[in-house]
Amino acid sequence: MTELNEEDLALAQWSRRLTHALQILDLELDHALIRRLAKESSAAVNDGAGPISAVVVGFAAGLSAAKGKASPSEAIESATEVALALCEHGADGGPDSEGWGGTAQ
Repeated sequence: MTELNEEDLALAQWSRRLTHALQILDLELDHALIRRLAKESSAAVNDGAGPISAVVVGFAAGLSAAKGKASPSEAIESATEVALALCEHGADGGPDSEGWGGTAQ
C-alpha cells in the first residue's frame, strides 16, 4: 500500500466526511482520476471548467447509478472518461460534434 502524504491524507479525510454527511456511505472516490479531470478540463477550457466538470460528471454518474446501470464508482469512471475525451479537443470540436449515442446515460 502506498503511504499517503499530508495533502492526500487530508483529502481522503475530507472525502470521507463529505460522503458521510451526504449519506453516501458506500462510495470510494478515485482522487487521482477526479484531480486529472479537473486539471485537464481547466487546461482545455479555463480554470472554471475543472469544478464545473467535476459537478457535471458527479451528477451524470449519480443518475446512472440510481438507474442501476452501474455501481457508483463505475459510473464515475465512465462519466469521467467521456469528459476526458472532450478535454482532448478543448472548448470546441471533438466527439460531441458527431453525437453522444452510447455514452454516460
